[in-house]
Amino acid sequence: MLLGIFGPGLIAANAGNDAGGILTYASAGAEFAYRTLFVMVLVTVGLVVVQEMSARLGAFTGEGLVSLIREQFPLRVAAFAVACLVVANLGLVVSEFAGIGAALEIFGISRYLSVPLAALAIWAAVMFGSYRYAERVFLLLSCVFVAYPLAAVLGHPHWATVARQTVWPHFATSHGFVLLVVALIGTTITPYMQLYQAASVADKGAGADDYSLVRADAVAGAIFADLVSMSIIIATAAAIGGHGPLSSAEEAARALEPAAGAGAAHLFAFGLLGASALAAAVVPLSTAYALAEAVGVERSVSHRFSEAPLFLGLFTVQVAVGALVALVPGNLVQLLVNMQVLNGAIAPVFLVFILVLANRRSVLGDAVNGPRFRVVAAICVTGVAAMAILFLAQTIGGWIGVL
Repeated sequence: MLLGIFGPGLIAANAGNDAGGILTYASAGAEFAYRTLFVMVLVTVGLVVVQEMSARLGAFTGEGLVSLIREQFPLRVAAFAVACLVVANLGLVVSEFAGIGAALEIFGISRYLSVPLAALAIWAAVMFGSYRYAERVFLLLSCVFVAYPLAAVLGHPHWATVARQTVWPHFATSHGFVLLVVALIGTTITPYMQLYQAASVADKGAGADDYSLVRADAVAGAIFADLVSMSIIIATAAAIGGHGPLSSAEEAARALEPAAGAGAAHLFAFGLLGASALAAAVVPLSTAYALAEAVGVERSVSHRFSEAPLFLGLFTVQVAVGALVALVPGNLVQLLVNMQVLNGAIAPVFLVFILVLANRRSVLGDAVNGPRFRVVAAICVTGVAAMAILFLAQTIGGWIGVL
């Protein structure tokens, strides 16, 4: 029973440690050293709260978030939520293909070759039923990043500074700091993770009787994932803190040198490639599942194109668009971070839907948010929204010359 229930929380939360996540956390360490650690503590609290609500909705209703939004909100409101999800996930797909390009550039392979070939290979693996085998390889490659906690220790950071900046606020109002904070929120609390959490719990058949295990899985997964994220920040800060914004994936790989030695760059490249390729298939599939579920049509990778044209067509379009945008000339690391900023700007919209659903007794009955949890959840969602609004205000103010 334990093996059957545990898993969705750990997988969903660790999904944030994909290409965009790894390079965003590394960028935070490189540019601001340990100053974003306190932000990550707050983000972890928010992630725990949001993932728990998503898991509870899945366990007590037996439905995914898209189905609940469709049932509980007017059609136009539900359509707006789905549109936000599509935009957020498309940004993730772009970042995954950018991650593939950045990883293979370490081996001297141009993105203009690697990205189209990777897009074709991932599309073919899903369309022709061989994805399950490729998935195992990608997962194995992604295990590289468990070396970050070790690298954080072996990098000999200034632990007194780490502790101080973890427990005491060190905010800055500069546009660069706010941008990176929004990116950290976007890569840690992303709608894809909440969708996966609720849908996986429901698909496993976990119900009200299993809620204590489901909750433990969701909370433990969120905390574990963010401990890894904070290790990435600490390891990178110890290696190149104060260096400024990352300009390449190879710079980010330097944080692994204490644990991997001279092979750090290649090890990092393999891990980044695996994480990117895995998410480049999973994220567009999750979007296709959600949209097909919303309109009630066939949705399965085992079907042929003629049997599930909308589902497989949506997957194909996302892969094509993601790969094309990733080929736009420019800094791939900056593209990755910008895609996480996009997610951070959109995240508050989806979090409001989750909060409203978890507050409705008609949806959860006696499992509805209690008074204290409701306050904590509202503060978390409001905080995420406030950072997104501040970033948008600074950006617009910069365009018109006010800020």
